[in-house]
Amino acid sequence: MTKMSYNIDDVPAIGQALKRQQAKLPEPKEILKDRRLKQLLADIKQQSADQRAAYGQVVNRLKAELQAAAAAAIDEEAGLSPIDITAPFDSNVPAQLKPSVGRATDGSLHPIWQEIDGMLDIYYRMGFNAELSRQLDDDYHMFESLNFPSDHPARDDYDTFMTPEGLIAPAHTSTMQNRVLKQYRANLAKGQAIAVVIPGRVFRNEDVDATHEHTFYQLEGVYVDQGINVGHLIATLQTFMSEYFHQPLKSKIQPFYFPFTEPSLEFAIERPAMLKKDDSEAESWLELLGCGLIHPNVLKAAAIDPVKYSGFAWGGGVERLIMLKYGIEDLRHFHSGKLDFLRQF
Repeated sequence: MTKMSYNIDDVPAIGQALKRQQAKLPEPKEILKDRRLKQLLADIKQQSADQRAAYGQVVNRLKAELQAAAAAAIDEEAGLSPIDITAPFDSNVPAQLKPSVGRATDGSLHPIWQEIDGMLDIYYRMGFNAELSRQLDDDYHMFESLNFPSDHPARDDYDTFMTPEGLIAPAHTSTMQNRVLKQYRANLAKGQAIAVVIPGRVFRNEDVDATHEHTFYQLEGVYVDQGINVGHLIATLQTFMSEYFHQPLKSKIQPFYFPFTEPSLEFAIERPAMLKKDDSEAESWLELLGCGLIHPNVLKAAAIDPVKYSGFAWGGGVERLIMLKYGIEDLRHFHSGKLDFLRQF
């Protein structure tokens, strides 16, 4: 496909189109990410020597106008009067003027948590405990305890949100591994395994579409004992998947890379009958999650002897499993608040 490029005569029309679009955006600054503006800027160096200065001046003036409009919108919003978030429930409002509020018992669990409860029930029956993940964490649990040195390039794969104080919105439930290994470490001295599953909400800097969200749920699993190998990992996941999809399923693994497991693997299952379209190889397998044997450095960080003990861990998206099980075509339905969707569950 031929790459689009612009010259100086194109700038006025494109500029007008960008300004019209900016006026309609909830966040006017988002126009600065528009591909047309980026292409205009990229094309500065593509102009001939006699046109480059004039072209660059026109394009940079357009960019400055868009930036000024975005800044003005922010200033206008900052000048709005605050909203009383207690209204109409403020203590000074007479009781007869307050709206009636439904009882908590009149509601129901969100479909995601209905399904998480079902998943946890399967793991409970397999001997696992459950611990809820955190929604705000620190650098040590997000990276260092998981064998990410401070300068490790794999950190770049976890593009997530941070507070000015340096706290992190976890990009994966693996931030809990160090905590549960320490919390249940005493099991090993008693001759018992560490067996924990960890559901929780995670956050990514993602462009939202039918299969991607900036906020979603994962289910993590950790198992440590003496003599644990990849066979135990595969058997555990295959048993869970067969139970969750209500049919026996074959599985396969393929190499991957995570700093906190060695070897690291991707786990795929035989596509359930409800999701098959034909008998082709592409339709035969479905990659679902990442997993592997826990890296010795992760065990050491939790004061567990990696010579004496070994274990496995896995983590995957909850919504993805639910979408596959029920044939849901768009991830955004879960967080839309649409009652006609939610009431199906």
